[in-house]
This record gives sequence, structure tokens and C-alpha cells, in this order.
Amino acid sequence: MQKRKVGIITFSDGRDFVHEETLEMNKKFEDRLVKALENTGEVEVVRASDIVNKPSKAKKAGKEMMKAEVEMTIFNYSIWCWPHLSVMASLYAPGPYLTYGQINPKYPGMVGLLAAAGALEQMGIFPERVWGEPEDPTVLEKLLKFIRAASAAHRLKGERYGMFGGRPMGMYTASANGDQWMKEFGIDVEQVDQYALVLKAENIPSQKKKKAREWLEKLATVKYDGNRLTPEILEKQIGLYYAALEIIKEEELDFVGFKGQPEMTNNYATLDIAEAFLNDPYDFDGSKEPIVAATETDMDGALTMEIFKHIAQTPVLFADVRHYFKEENLLDLANSGQHATYFAGKSNRPEENLKNVIIHPEDFYFPAGGGAVKHFAAPGRVTLARLARQDGNYVMTIVPAEFVELSEEEKKRLSEQVQIEWPHAYAKLDTDMDTFLEYYPCNHTHGVYGNYIDELVHFCKIKGIDYQILD
Repeated sequence: MQKRKVGIITFSDGRDFVHEETLEMNKKFEDRLVKALENTGEVEVVRASDIVNKPSKAKKAGKEMMKAEVEMTIFNYSIWCWPHLSVMASLYAPGPYLTYGQINPKYPGMVGLLAAAGALEQMGIFPERVWGEPEDPTVLEKLLKFIRAASAAHRLKGERYGMFGGRPMGMYTASANGDQWMKEFGIDVEQVDQYALVLKAENIPSQKKKKAREWLEKLATVKYDGNRLTPEILEKQIGLYYAALEIIKEEELDFVGFKGQPEMTNNYATLDIAEAFLNDPYDFDGSKEPIVAATETDMDGALTMEIFKHIAQTPVLFADVRHYFKEENLLDLANSGQHATYFAGKSNRPEENLKNVIIHPEDFYFPAGGGAVKHFAAPGRVTLARLARQDGNYVMTIVPAEFVELSEEEKKRLSEQVQIEWPHAYAKLDTDMDTFLEYYPCNHTHGVYGNYIDELVHFCKIKGIDYQILD
């Protein structure tokens, strides 16, 4: 994954004699911050060429950050600094901004931080504030959480969402306003007819589809039934995957959604293989970057997933909120093969995940046939979330949870009650079901392994979006 490019501007006292006396000290404090960030392996640091003590240097430093195309800027304070320098740098340096105060009581970095942050806020700029030693893991994690959120907001700008087909099955929550996306997130929406997938799929070389099918047969269990799932139908599904890749490249799309039902599922083949492997960190030809793909052209679902992807830099779950097993206190998250196979083993290695995957014949909902990508999500703490609109305004609902491991007998018993051929993630929510059902905004949910609540909250604050945490 691409490192997050972070700019650092360190500020000083405007009096020449104070600046000169503290210059080496300031540089050492900056060195410590840079080293701590770079040692994480997540961050590429761009430093201003000068410690800023004059308006001309503030403007120069800001322009250097702009030229370097940093994704956010840290304003660094280890001594008393003249606040107007930070304001002037902010005219050029890309936001969002984090004001960072280092511990230096004799030369008051805290005073510099507060004075600069207050000045910025009077200008309508509301930076995140962090204070402490950069080597302190707690402080470093605070920095990283904001950096992840800021880079996610930055990376959405200029992206293109490919919408294959229109609104699915009357779902208002799956459709969004392209103008609003451009205004609020900087995302362009491109409409593509699903027939374009069929045309391209038919022209994918047969040998290429066969090779991919044999790779899948080797690593996963493929349950051909001679009716809804045959080698020929599986190769049609693989063709749809390669067709999607070609269109994504031609149209310069960054993330996508497929309508699927009912046109494709009634008349050609399901898109489960395409959706799963687009979201995976590998495909039939090797390692790759995951491409967020939402089923049922769920625009706000795809957007939630893209935010998660940029924050966590892992594959992202798409699922129906399918059923609550009251006795087990488990929420069954399942959706027609949409789960990336990554969730079957929580690994970037296909052989580790696909040994737990069954390509299962689709059921009666999908007469054209195809294979569902069946598996059970590996256990672990997860963060679930959904971006949705309430009276036209976006609100993010965040749900901390745990994917739990069940016995083979329990998996069989529970999945048979719901949809035995689909993938399942059995989630134990931190909140109770009454609260969840009252406040959760739609029928789809999305998530990643790990705790990313703070990053999502930072993202919402950066974008001016309301949020609620169900815990």
C-alpha cells in the first residue's frame, strides 16, 4: 500500500537572536518527530527546508508542502512561536492540519501550540491538537490515527466511482446524488451499462479464463452441480471479473458498484466472483491492490468501503445485516458471495484463505447460475460502519464488534437457517440489538479487522459529517 505523505513545518520565534539560539534545539525536536513517524513504515515525511521564523519562510514552507502534494500538514512547536507564521503557512500548505506540541518546559512548546491553534481557529481552521513525546506509543498512535483519517479524506478527492447499472430493487439507500459526492468528497460518478461487462467478458481469451478456473479449483473447493454451476458458467463469471478490470482501467475508475440483480442474475451469470476478487489483495494472476466493489450498486456502501480502505489499507467487508440469532447473541452478516476471500483466513496469501472457501452453486434467486464464494469470516475484533443520509445530510454510524469462531457443527446449523451457500460473518456487537435496530441506517454494513473508531471520528470531523457510535 502507498505510504501516507505528511508535511512537517517547524516554527520558531520571530526575534532573530532567539531563533538563532534555539535553532539546533528546534531541529533536534523535528528530527525526533520525523524519525518516530518514519519508523512506523506508514508515513513518508516531507520537511520544510527551513525552520520558520519569518513570514517569507512561512510562505515558502507552505508552498513546498503544496508542491510536494502532501496529504496533510503537521505544524510542529517545541518553543514559543509567533502564531501569525502558522496562519500564513496555512494559506499554502495542504490541510487537514495537526498542531503538535513537544515537551520543552523551559522553551514553552505548549504555549506555542495553543497560541497557534487558537489563531488558526479564529480563521475558521480547526486543527487537531496533540501534545507529548513522539517516542511515546500513545502519542504516536494519536498522530497516526489523525494522519490515517486525513489521508483518507485527501485520497477521495479526484477519485471516480463506476456505477454498473442503476438503482437495484428499489433501494433508496443504495442510490446517492453524484453532485453531492463531488461537492462534499470530490468524487466523480461514471455510469456504465452492465451490458458493457457482458460484451467484454465474451471477448476474454478462453485460455485465460480456463487458467483462472484451474487456479481456483486448485486452491478452493468448487462444488459443480451440472446445473447452476458448471466449469463453463464459472468461466463466464471469471470473464466478468476480467471485463470489469478492463473497464476500470479504460475509464480510470477507482472503486465500483454492480447492480447485478435482476438483469445479470436472470440472464447471464452472477457477479460474485468479480465482486469478491476485486475486493481481495490478489487474484488469479498474483498480488494486487484491492479495488472496492459493492454489490447492488450501493453507492454509500461503496463510499464507506473506500473510506475504510484508505484508513485501514486492508480489504473491506460488504454484507447484508441478515439475521439475529437471539439465543447465541450473534448477528449474521451474509451477502451472496460478496465477501472478499481475505476474510476466510485474514491473510494476504490466497492459499491461506482459499483453503477455507467453497465455490457453491447459487440458489433459486439467481436462475442464470454461478458460484457463490462461500466461507466463514475469521475471528477478530472489527470495526463496522455505514455512511448514510438523513434528510440529505450524511451521518456515519460506527459499530464496534467481534467476529467469533464457531464450531463446524454450529456453522452448519446456523447457516442452514439462513443461506447455506453464502459467506457468513458471525458478529457479536458491543451494543445491544434494540439499540442497533433503532439507529442503524440501512440493510448493508461494512467493516475491517481492527479498531478504527478514532480514525472514522477524525474523518467525520474533517469532512463536517455527524457521527454516532453504537457501543
